[in-house]
Amino acid sequence: MDLFSFYQELEKKYGKPKGQWRLWCKRKKSEREREEVIIGAVLTQRTNWKNVEFCLVNLKKAKIDSLRKISKAGIKKITPLIRPCGFYKTKAFYLVGLAKFIVKNYQTIKKMKKERLEVLREKLLEQKGIGPETADSILLYALDKPVFVIDEYTRRFVKKKNLRRQGFSYSSLQRFFEKNLVKDFKLYQDFHSLIVIDGQKTSKKSSS
Repeated sequence: MDLFSFYQELEKKYGKPKGQWRLWCKRKKSEREREEVIIGAVLTQRTNWKNVEFCLVNLKKAKIDSLRKISKAGIKKITPLIRPCGFYKTKAFYLVGLAKFIVKNYQTIKKMKKERLEVLREKLLEQKGIGPETADSILLYALDKPVFVIDEYTRRFVKKKNLRRQGFSYSSLQRFFEKNLVKDFKLYQDFHSLIVIDGQKTSKKSSS
């Protein structure tokens, strides 16, 4: 199974990932940029990225756009600022909880990055509202950990290309990608983001 050829196909079709992916796939991110990815990973649950962008602008205008500031601000202050992304009360609870966990346990993203992938993933999954997709998005895009993110676009891509006949659970698909690709966070970032871009383009064509 030459999965890399499918990546090359997408790269040839779309070029470098654009939109939100310019930041998410950026190789040398600042601490603030990494924190923005973490915040975005929570807010983007069950909504589209345009809504998340409104929330990020609101947080910046309120000067509550870092994990430390979010942890201090608390749920009541965060809730109205993230209203555009839907499920805002629940997401405020999740976001503040995650921010407090990171600040308390790591202080900085630099220290957080030093934690072993397996250990950090387990700790993230213990946080309320942080499932495998959100945890792995944080690990891959914010912390440069080589873990492949599985989402609905990935599942559709695998089915469309007939890459698997069975085993579409999160863990089995993740093993499938990681087993058949070189373990490289840069490749994982670009490949996953291009799968999402391709899926969004396909959805727009089918609905028009």
